[in-house]
This record gives sequence, C-alpha cells and structure tokens, in this order.
Amino acid sequence: MEFAELYERLKKEKTELLEKIEQLRVLGQPSAERKEGSPFGKREEGADEASELEKRLALGKRLEESLKEVEHALEKYEAGTYGLCDSCGQPIEQARLEAIPQASLCMKCKASQEKDAKGTR
Repeated sequence: MEFAELYERLKKEKTELLEKIEQLRVLGQPSAERKEGSPFGKREEGADEASELEKRLALGKRLEESLKEVEHALEKYEAGTYGLCDSCGQPIEQARLEAIPQASLCMKCKASQEKDAKGTR
C-alpha cells in the first residue's frame, strides 16, 4: 500500500472523528425530559445522568486522543516524514502502517514504550 493511500485513509478518519466528537457534544446537551413514576425518580435520574456523563467524557477523551494521533500523522505526511518513527527515526514497518496508519512509532520503540509504562505503574 502506498503512502498516498494511507494519507487518504487518514483524512477520512479525521473527518469521521470530527463528526463523532460533534455528535457526542450534541448528545451532551442537557435534556428537559424527567423520569416520573418512582418516588426515587430524581435520585435515579441523577445517578443515570452522572453515569452517562462519565461515559461520554471517557469516550470524548479517547476520540480527542485519536484525532490528535491522526492529525500528527497528516502533519508528518505533509512534512515528508510520514512512515518514520518519532523516537528512533527508522522506518515504521509497512504492515504496521497499513493496520494503524496513524502509528508514530516502530514496533521496537512501541514495545519499549509499553514496557516502560508498565514499569512505572
């Protein structure tokens, strides 16, 4: 697969992520609906809303992180450095880029990063 094809996939992914982030933002608008019928309705509703808010915030954070990775890869493509590891500067494996076009680390550096992250916990 050519870098130009991966670039097109990245642009499409960016558009999709922006749409999902916007949908999540719209869904996060407070609702005027109220649950009725239970004497504990307001408490149940509050707990449900808090749980849903927590889920939306976590999803929003993941989407924002994915968007940053995609934008970084697009910037690297435009700068002529796409496909090179951010850490060691060596080429990122073609199969890795085909699987994860926004990958910024080669397998060796990614494995090292994950090993270091596990060790600091």
